[in-house]
Amino acid sequence: MVSSGAGPAISVVRGDITAQQVDAIVNAANSRMRGGGGVDGAIHRAGGPGVLADCVARFPRGLATGDAGWTTAGDMPARYVIHTVGPNYRAGQTDRALLESCYRRSLEVADELGVTSVAFPVISAGVYGWPLDDAVATAVHSVAHAASRVQNLRFVAFDDRIYELFAHLEHAPPNYHIR
Repeated sequence: MVSSGAGPAISVVRGDITAQQVDAIVNAANSRMRGGGGVDGAIHRAGGPGVLADCVARFPRGLATGDAGWTTAGDMPARYVIHTVGPNYRAGQTDRALLESCYRRSLEVADELGVTSVAFPVISAGVYGWPLDDAVATAVHSVAHAASRVQNLRFVAFDDRIYELFAHLEHAPPNYHIR
């Protein structure tokens, strides 16, 4: 994968985010930071009890929508989990700036940790109901325009429908690669 120098190399793969060989994976968490369903549940199951214990210690009051923080990755191949709380579209949180903030804050946390490779899911597109096509476009646009030292950024599509949306994205940045 070759980057044009304009931001990180951005790739898309079909797979399981919990199995990614990267420095950090991003969790689409809920504000309580105590585990849940979807990506959040998968990460807590794969990471083991250490992830939840670290969430309890680091986030005793939870985390605000649009913010991000980190924990251990526990039993997963990554070293860290960067947790971010996406907006709940179904509950009326429809401000795209909140969704963009999830990606920006996650990359800021990655920079604080000094990591160079990060894998993201599509934030808020599951049970939180953000329209999937807009969630994918917002994800790519947000990371492509974020100031970060992350060199390799990967979106992990857990199903063919999401992968196809990434594959057919209009106005993809020059450093964008489908695998």
